[in-house]
Amino acid sequence: MHFGEPLEEERLVALLRPDAEIHTVITADVYGAGEADRLLRRALEGVAREEVCVVGAVGHDFYTGERAGAKGYPRFTDAGLRGPQEYAAYLRMATERSLERCGIDRFDLLLLHNPDRIGYTSEKVWQGLAALRDAGLTRRLGVAPGPANGFTLDLIDCFERHGPLIDWAMLILNPLEPWPGELALGAASAAGVSVIARVVDHGGVFHDDVAPGHAFGATDHRSFRPAGWVEQAHARIEPMRPIARRNGLTMLQLACAWDLAHEPVRCVAPTLIQESGPAARPVEEKRTELAALSRTRPLGESDVALIRALGDNAGCMALKGAVPDHDGEDLPDRWSLRDEHLAAAARWQIDPHRDLLALH
Repeated sequence: MHFGEPLEEERLVALLRPDAEIHTVITADVYGAGEADRLLRRALEGVAREEVCVVGAVGHDFYTGERAGAKGYPRFTDAGLRGPQEYAAYLRMATERSLERCGIDRFDLLLLHNPDRIGYTSEKVWQGLAALRDAGLTRRLGVAPGPANGFTLDLIDCFERHGPLIDWAMLILNPLEPWPGELALGAASAAGVSVIARVVDHGGVFHDDVAPGHAFGATDHRSFRPAGWVEQAHARIEPMRPIARRNGLTMLQLACAWDLAHEPVRCVAPTLIQESGPAARPVEEKRTELAALSRTRPLGESDVALIRALGDNAGCMALKGAVPDHDGEDLPDRWSLRDEHLAAAARWQIDPHRDLLALH
């Protein structure tokens, strides 16, 4: 994924292999055009199937679609690739191919990966996903917006449209990025949807080995962030350190515990990165730190509120999905507000012009 230093394959396989402390693994078919699945297959060798929870994700068509540079592969719902009557067949094919590469016969959870507007709303898409569950190719279904922040009203509308089919959703959420992910948590709870929080580490900063002035590699995915983001993050993190010490937590554990204090967050997925430079911590150490989280006590309400205030990021970036500042035709990851978005916003007391615009 081009974060930090590359790892030798044997070291990476050992890192990914599930054990009694961390037994959930997440893959996506588009990562490396199937290579992540194949690597996971090696990591699962010798592990009893009932002792591991495997999460898969499908949605980008790298089988027939052409990669558009940094924008990646098109969604399978792209009108240039197929029409609605073909969605179910594509989902079946992509899921079966991913399972084959992983060396398993079913996923425990299958996510619709980074959908466009059609993916959030189309009955044909969700009927196709339901057919996969009915066929035993996955036990549960979910949706994973992203990779950028946003899609708030799309996700809420998706919960309300397809709620009975959706067991899990994956959201960006951490103490330095409570906004906008927190806006969708109430709707998730109301729909009975559990949340996986990702980017918990805020680009590696909560691992405490990305310091001000850190040099990222030319192909590192974090290089797209605005200049000075590491320095700004550290300025906001420093007042959180006494809270971590008082609760006996590392900074990564504090970030995870803060996420898990929110209903309906029930899983955290920080990115484990082998950074470069003399201050870099071994990635295995970060894995051990994450595994120890299950033995920590939950954060109190006052600490959760204080961390939220210290990390407030409302209005700090332009969001993706249905937003009030998009003009023109729909893009693959940004489109204008529709009536259904405005209705969802009204139901959840969200003012799009106040709550979904970049202010600074």
